[in-house]
This record gives sequence, C-alpha cells and structure tokens, in this order.
Amino acid sequence: MLKDFSVQSLFMGCLTAFVGFASSFAVVFHGLQAVGATDAQAASGLMALSVAMGLCAIVLSVVTRLPISIAWSTPGAALLASAGAIDGGFSAAVGAFFICGILIVIAGLFRPFGRAVAAIPAPLANAMLAGVLLGLCFAPVKAIAFNPAFGLPIILAWIVVGSFKRLWAVPAALAAFALVLAFGVKIPDGALASLEHSLLPTVEFVKPVFTLAGIVSIALPLFIVTMASQNIPGIAVLKVHHYDPKPGPLFAVTGVFSLLAVPFGGHAVNLAAITAAMCAGQDAHADPKRRYWAAIIAGIGYVILGLLASAVTAFVALAPPILIEAVAGLALVGALSNSALNAFQQPESREAAAITFLVTASGVSFGGISGAFWGLIAGGLMLALSRGVQMLKK
Repeated sequence: MLKDFSVQSLFMGCLTAFVGFASSFAVVFHGLQAVGATDAQAASGLMALSVAMGLCAIVLSVVTRLPISIAWSTPGAALLASAGAIDGGFSAAVGAFFICGILIVIAGLFRPFGRAVAAIPAPLANAMLAGVLLGLCFAPVKAIAFNPAFGLPIILAWIVVGSFKRLWAVPAALAAFALVLAFGVKIPDGALASLEHSLLPTVEFVKPVFTLAGIVSIALPLFIVTMASQNIPGIAVLKVHHYDPKPGPLFAVTGVFSLLAVPFGGHAVNLAAITAAMCAGQDAHADPKRRYWAAIIAGIGYVILGLLASAVTAFVALAPPILIEAVAGLALVGALSNSALNAFQQPESREAAAITFLVTASGVSFGGISGAFWGLIAGGLMLALSRGVQMLKK
C-alpha cells in the first residue's frame, strides 16, 4: 500500500475532507437542532458522524483498494430540518435514526429488499427531496431580510467565487460567515472565553426511544432519501470512473457505521457522490489503481475535523441562527436544482411528481407524520392511478 501513496492523492484527500465537511456541516448541525437536539447534542452528533464516515472510508478503501468516499447524509439532514421536532423529542429522533441504520444494513444484505428500494420511482424520490430542500433554500433570502449587512456578504461570496470555481463556492460563503461573525455580530461578553472549553470533543449519549411517529416521519423518509440520493448515486459515480464494486456490501457497511454514530446523535452516513468524484477522478492520481489513497486521506481528515466539531459548533452558535441556515441553504441549491430537474423530466410522471413535491414542501404533518412521507404516498397513488388509466385505454 505504501508504494501506492502519492503527494497528489494526499492533496486531493485533504481537499475532499475540507470540502465535504465545510460545505455541509451547517446543514447537519441545523437538521439535528430542528429535531430537538441541544447545542451539545448537535455537536456530539456532528462529531460522531464525521468520525464514523472517516473510519468507514478508511476501512472500505483499505479492504477494496478502491476510492470509496463516505459522507454524512446531507439530504437526510435537510429532511430533519423540514420534519421538525416530533413527540418524544430528540430521543425519539435518535430511535428513528437507529431504525434507518437497520434498514440500510438490510438493504445491503437482503437483495430483494435492496431491489425494492431501487424500484421506488426516481421522479417521486427526487420530487420528495426537492420538496424537503425548498424550505431551507429560502434561508439566504430570509437572511438578507433579517439584516442585509449580514446576509449579503455571505451570498455575494458564494456567487462570485462560484462563478469561477463552483467547488469553492460554499467554503467561500462559510469564510464570509466567519468574517461577518467576527466583525459584524455583537458577541456577548465572555462568549469567546467559553470557546476555550470547546476544544475537547463533546460526547453526549442519547438513549433512543422508538415511536410510531418517529419511524414514519423520520426513519422511513430518511432511509429513502439516503438510499436514493446518496448510496445509489455513489455507486453510479464509481462506475462512471470504471470501478465496479458490489453495491450490497458497501451499503451494509455504511449502515453499520451509521448505527455506531446513532447513540451519540448522528443520523446516517452513506456513500458520497460529489466528493466520490474528487477521489475517483484523474486529479487524485493518473493511475486509477492508486487513487484509493485519496479516499483514505480524506477519511483521516474527517476524523480530525470530527474531533474539532465542538469548537466549530460553539463558534457557529455565536451567530444568529438564520445566518448558518443561509450557508446551509446555499450548500443545497445545487441539490435542489438537480432533484427538481430529475423529478419533472418525464412527462408521464410529471403530475405525480408535482403532487409529491407540493405535499412535501408544504411541511404540513398529518397524524403526527411529516409531509415527506405523505408526499411520497400521494405521488405514488397518483402515479398508480395514471398508469392504471393508461392501461385501460390500451
């Protein structure tokens, strides 16, 4: 293995870890808080997820000698933000995370179950994701309305840097957020001194509580979003770069590492898509057989960043919540546009996708169950009815 190591892979691995963490940690942090986590519990969840995905990437890349990149479920975190708190509080959400991890393991080990997940119509899965992301993508506009002096620098940094290098757009917005916080936001006396106590990792054990509302509102939609928006595209990215791993075992391992993060507040880890392209591409190394080192280095970087998660979240907590929501919303604009495009691309499923999108985006819960689940059900019924009518006409 040491013969395969290269400076090029070292650089790409470090870049992957930084981009993967900086571009979406705000989404994860906000999502965990939305389902009832305290700042300490959100920091613990962020730490657990980052360490879990780092260790998972290292293990899979060493065993397979393939550039297997792992990420936390960013669409899943956005789903949590839209679902909001449920009966039972964060403990009930953690119970739902546990169920989701079990489902991911089953999907990897039990082929019929995995095939059933893959059989969920792609337009409906994308429409549900688009509806989940929509509310959070409004945050940048709301940040400007809250305070133009705070919101505009973040958005302008994202626009200007993104026009030259899209990959650096969100880190640039995050840097602008840090500058606004440092020079614009009035920080209470003694708050900076308390940051010194945040350098050590925060570990908060959360006892899971299993409720029907948690399973239906969080576990099932989180499982579907993670599989449809992360795991399956992650395999596709590897195949595009001429790697052909067996999907089932990879899914199962990500489910196991998700379960390891759950007791500490983490929701799910999965195969990466965007950062997978970074580690699997030619920039990681000219020789495809040596690119797995980029994923290993990225994994090490995630573990280090995870151990610093408490300091990161303590710093973020000093700012008005709408500002970090704005950064999270900007990080999800690309995902929103892609999911919306894929949702409405096929004319025969367009109405069903629209219903799924509208019900999900409404954020309305029925019977204590979030709109994401009902959106998928409503869209599925519409699609089944439409196909039934077409069959009768034939």
